[in-house]
Amino acid sequence: MGANSSSISDLPKNEYLKKLSGTESISENDPFWNQLFSFSFPAPTSSTELKLLEEATVSVCKSLVENNPRTGNLGALTKVFLSRTRELRLSAECQNHIFIWQTHNALFIICCLLKVFICEMSEEELQLHFMYEEKSPGSYSSNSEDLLEELLCSLVQLITDTPLLDITYEISVEAISAMVVFLSCQLFHKEVLRQSISHKYLMQGPCLPYTSKLVKTLLYNFIRQEKPPPPGTHVFPPQSDGGGLLYGLASGVATGLWTVFTLGGASSKAAASPELTSPLANQSLLLLLVLVNLTDAPDTPNPYRQAVTSFKNTQDSSPFPSSMPHAFQINFNSLYTALCEQQTSDQATLLLYTLLHQNSNVRTYMLARTDMENLVLPILEILYHVEERNSHHVYMALIILLILTEDDGFNRSIHEVILKNITWYSERVLTEISLGSLLILVVIRTIQYNMTRTRDKYLHTNCLAALANMSAQFRSLHQYAAQRIISLFSLLSKKHNKVLEQATQSLRGSLGSSDAPLPDYAQDLSVIEEVIRMMLEIINSCLTNSLHHNPNLVYALLYKRDLFEQFRTHPSFQDIMQNIDLVISFFSSRLLQAGAELSVERVLEIIKQGVVALPKDRLKKFPELKFKYVEEEQPEEFFIPYVWSLVYNSAVGLYWNPQDIQLFAMDSD
Repeated sequence: MGANSSSISDLPKNEYLKKLSGTESISENDPFWNQLFSFSFPAPTSSTELKLLEEATVSVCKSLVENNPRTGNLGALTKVFLSRTRELRLSAECQNHIFIWQTHNALFIICCLLKVFICEMSEEELQLHFMYEEKSPGSYSSNSEDLLEELLCSLVQLITDTPLLDITYEISVEAISAMVVFLSCQLFHKEVLRQSISHKYLMQGPCLPYTSKLVKTLLYNFIRQEKPPPPGTHVFPPQSDGGGLLYGLASGVATGLWTVFTLGGASSKAAASPELTSPLANQSLLLLLVLVNLTDAPDTPNPYRQAVTSFKNTQDSSPFPSSMPHAFQINFNSLYTALCEQQTSDQATLLLYTLLHQNSNVRTYMLARTDMENLVLPILEILYHVEERNSHHVYMALIILLILTEDDGFNRSIHEVILKNITWYSERVLTEISLGSLLILVVIRTIQYNMTRTRDKYLHTNCLAALANMSAQFRSLHQYAAQRIISLFSLLSKKHNKVLEQATQSLRGSLGSSDAPLPDYAQDLSVIEEVIRMMLEIINSCLTNSLHHNPNLVYALLYKRDLFEQFRTHPSFQDIMQNIDLVISFFSSRLLQAGAELSVERVLEIIKQGVVALPKDRLKKFPELKFKYVEEEQPEEFFIPYVWSLVYNSAVGLYWNPQDIQLFAMDSD
């Protein structure tokens, strides 16, 4: 840092860093700070670069950990930064590039140090390090000032109050990253943290009034997807003679050399991936998800979750209930557009799930949209490419569909939306298909993938629940969708017969030997019969409620009628088979009367005519199939590790040694 570093390898020997971490106390008014903050380099863009940076500075950080109780230099650094943040807004308005640039550098140093400190010690020890002053070894301030809390509140204010300009873009990203680092103590605990000093700071005291403003700012950062300014907008080029002119302008003194140290050279900067074209949006969303998933305090519900679950549309003029102290308004149309466009990332899908599940205002608005295909198609594409997605992303996408299918209006409207040329669906060319039929195809494909690969019963259950919710509203099913429904039943039927045969053979074999343990075929059989029962209920629900709308399903049933024979007398399926058997018998009879060698068109014509003639009172009524998504008990046990895994893998400019991570298993490479 400062004037003499030209590469990462020089950092451990850097005179300014050695002085900061050394045994000498540095006054808050010392010109040293301006020298320390006068460095410029391209922001790290890969985990490799970040790892190099961390490895190069770890000795400096550990030296500061050792000496800070005597020097109080961490507290002095923090106070210098805090004094600068009070002038930040005015500096932005006055276009004071140098002041903002140095303040950003101060925050960058604090963030790097904070990350190591949090990894190395408890929160209580960290709090003490911010209280140490220049006195006898280990002494600390006796006044009531809590510098750590003041720093956190300052970051919140920086995020919410600093206008977003080209010159403030990087410091805004750094402030959000620093808040993520503040909360990263969770990474170093195997169990979910239910009490934490940083949580207490955010949920009580001076940070609390900023709750709704912070959540709103982070949401708008996500919505706007602001790209970083062009290179050179906010970082100054080195002087051709290496002189200190700009440094002199910044600090009022002319001293030292102005140098740029690069991470392997400016040309090594990797191109941003599509979902990270806006580091500010990415970091904002990650921080928002971390905040929303903080556990409730014993006497205080999480205010950030309250804010996310209660905000409403800017067009909604109704008053906020007094029970929602952190509610605010946001433009739902802009939010909807951003959510539709960003579903390629786990974190955007998780935000969509959170809003649909917990914010009734958002859910009502989305279900009333007339362009739901813009939201549903990206979700279907996630499920379609299940092999390329992690299991959590697939799970979230599936739960979103389940929540949407709880609404009858949604289930009707998706069959009215006609799509053309779905290029990502490769099994078959779909030149024209309804959104509802495409949804059925993708969910059935997910079930079949799960049957052959992951064999996750919970995934099965949720897929079938979504189909069941839709079944009474099936309309004009595409012939391929109708075929896939019956094909899935065929697959389940074969699996049932195979398990039944294995159970029978195992039972016979066990009669000759009592030593070998028997596989639990009874449980396997029970599971497969439960799934078959569900599929029969889905088919039955469609036939009972919308037979006249679905000739293609009747055609597929008749074509594969032999599949259902074995289940007619099965005690587990007899009742639900009555209607299916009746439909098959009725239409088979009419086809028989029409003669042999009928074309597909003629068969469909006979089916459409027969639908009118079939007495509806002969179809037995069953309770309506309706499944509602219910979050499991203690959802934080799933969501907190998931969110932090996203932070670990997706955060811009942050790196943690995988060997230090305790919350979830990490590979060391």
